[in-house]
Amino acid sequence: MPKIKNNKDKRNGKFSVGSGFCAYTHDNVPFKKDFNKIDEISSDFRKSPICWIDYIVSDVDMDAMTVATEIGFSENLVGTLLNNKSRGYEDFGNEMGVLIPAIIVHGFDVVLSPLMILINSNTVLTIHTTEVKRFTRMRRYAETFMKKLPASMPKVDKITLLLVRLIDENNSRNFEHLLEIEQHGDKLSERLANPKTPRDIIGKQIHEMKHALVSYLGGLWATVDVLSSVRYGDADLLTDDDKILDKITALLAEVNSHIGLAEHLSEVLASGLEVVQSIYNNQLQVLNNKLALVVGYLTIVGTAFMVPNTIATALGSSAFQLGPEDVGWYLTLLVISTIISTIIAWYVVYRMGLLPKKPDTE
Repeated sequence: MPKIKNNKDKRNGKFSVGSGFCAYTHDNVPFKKDFNKIDEISSDFRKSPICWIDYIVSDVDMDAMTVATEIGFSENLVGTLLNNKSRGYEDFGNEMGVLIPAIIVHGFDVVLSPLMILINSNTVLTIHTTEVKRFTRMRRYAETFMKKLPASMPKVDKITLLLVRLIDENNSRNFEHLLEIEQHGDKLSERLANPKTPRDIIGKQIHEMKHALVSYLGGLWATVDVLSSVRYGDADLLTDDDKILDKITALLAEVNSHIGLAEHLSEVLASGLEVVQSIYNNQLQVLNNKLALVVGYLTIVGTAFMVPNTIATALGSSAFQLGPEDVGWYLTLLVISTIISTIIAWYVVYRMGLLPKKPDTE
């Protein structure tokens, strides 16, 4: 499981730091309540056969211990989860907990924010930051969900169904971010198709997208590990009913399906980059050919003028006393030397392949 980090950027969320929500049943009647302090609901959830508490903190690493112990979970459980994030699953018999990533995407910036779910005999506690806006809909319909749980249903079945619903809500939001990455990838492809886009900018953006996909896949694989542990961990607090456990299996299949989609997107990106690289290589080859042609012609022209200029410089020195009667042979020498040097320079340049060859005709 990749390292999960907190997003400490305090953006304005729907729920404020330190706020909580509680859904519970009393005499088979569902209730829900918002609160700011645990004391406001302690008498309600402790007497309820099943209760869901959702609490928002500024930093899971710093605040989860305080919140969890006030509700009744042990420091050992919370500390083990926080210190062993690579596992993401702990079962202590009378209490258990999981730590799964809530994926948050801003452009190509992918953050794996921790979502902690703690379970005891009658309570399911979720702890997360304000950035993890996962349970807005779940809060709205919490009473309806509680009402659908039959009073005769075993408590472990109710807790397992609630856990499945919470993980499913988190997964649904995680899956939405793959589309966001794909949309930004499409914009990147548009910039790649423009030959005027600076290559240093393209290189940086390509790296950012590849890193975003790797981080996203890391979050999904971490979710698979946790779901596998929940499904096959045989926790006493969870059900043994195969029909309910099949819901966890379905969640596993869904996450694996999205892993396949993300890997396919990575393959599409890689193939697109190969095509773009080929285009750039062709453009560079055309430019090199043009430069070689220019060098070839400049070599011919330079040689054509260099030889007669050298002869003229030598004969114009004080060692040679040329008179008007020498103009004829002097000009003839310059013209012949120019022609011969031009022919020789052209032949050498042609043999070196710096000049385009005449295409073959049938």
